[in-house]
Amino acid sequence: MKPRRKFSNEFKLDAVLLTLQEDRTVKEVSDEMDIPYTLLCKWRTKYKKLGEKAFVGKGNISEDKKDIKSLEKELRIVRQERDILKKALAIFSTHQNKNTDL
Repeated sequence: MKPRRKFSNEFKLDAVLLTLQEDRTVKEVSDEMDIPYTLLCKWRTKYKKLGEKAFVGKGNISEDKKDIKSLEKELRIVRQERDILKKALAIFSTHQNKNTDL
């Protein structure tokens, strides 16, 4: 089994830009650059949809994804605080009931 290859963002962009030239087909570029045809087609689709932001890499996430991660983190914290307050309310309400029985 072949080891999985990793392609740099620059390589992906160069390959896609080559396919967009009118004198070359996607199949020709995939053969010349030793890239699977279907993978190159996926890169092209992603590039056409997102443009230059299509290949940002693992460390550089898009602004939308940053916002989503931030909101998810905030939601997790708020849920924890809510759960703590529910437990505290349950504890204090049982103590008040014990004191009123006297």
